[in-house]
Amino acid sequence: MLTDPDARATVTPVSEQARDYARFAGVYDVWYPDRFFPDRDHTVSVLADLAAGGRSLELGIGTGRVALPLAQRGVEVHGIDISEEMVAQLRAKPGGDAIPVSIGDFAEVDVEGRFSLIFVIFNTLSVLLTQDDQIRCFANAAAHLEPDGVFVVEAFGPQFPVEFRGGQRGQAGLVDADIAILDVGNYDPVEQRASVQYLVFSGDKPIMYPAQSRYASPAELDLMARLAGLRRQQRWGNWRREPMTAESKLHVSVYGRGA
Repeated sequence: MLTDPDARATVTPVSEQARDYARFAGVYDVWYPDRFFPDRDHTVSVLADLAAGGRSLELGIGTGRVALPLAQRGVEVHGIDISEEMVAQLRAKPGGDAIPVSIGDFAEVDVEGRFSLIFVIFNTLSVLLTQDDQIRCFANAAAHLEPDGVFVVEAFGPQFPVEFRGGQRGQAGLVDADIAILDVGNYDPVEQRASVQYLVFSGDKPIMYPAQSRYASPAELDLMARLAGLRRQQRWGNWRREPMTAESKLHVSVYGRGA
């Protein structure tokens, strides 16, 4: 049974975004169990191939859902995350202490050295709520890539705005014997911003978790890459490397300096 994670927070958040993720930290792996990620093995395999034996950096490493199995594949993994609470969940898992993690705004990519692979997945790029911040993320990622390195982005596909019929959405998420999660939200097509409240029913009273995201179309992300001196090398509609279509809920895009 879930309890309000605010009572477990021990670190003062550095921003509103960090505060929100501090609340998510204790429940994230419960809400999104492994069965919600049937393609995780494919995700790890693709990322390991793209790392090509070099160092990798995950932006928004969170609880390590992909970083840990990637490290188990022999890839050197580093991470950045804004939430100390989320990283504490990573540290509590086997092998989590071995992954170097910097606490801060992942758009800054404030780490030393260069990487063969930098990746931001699970739509995490969208938590940067302005176009300027997303452009800054691309630029800083490009500055930390090896000459033949790649920047991989998993982001919302063309179906994302369509889900908000009339600008609104309501849908059920996880539903188990002692928990049900409903997310309700609206979408502003001018600002390309979604505001969502997750309503968690477990125990005596519901708990609300707010979340915001900024949708950037695949074409917009390609332009951000060009501004950073990168070009799209690959794009798939999932981690199985199948083509993206108008019905795709996500896309995986690979950017590098080469054609």
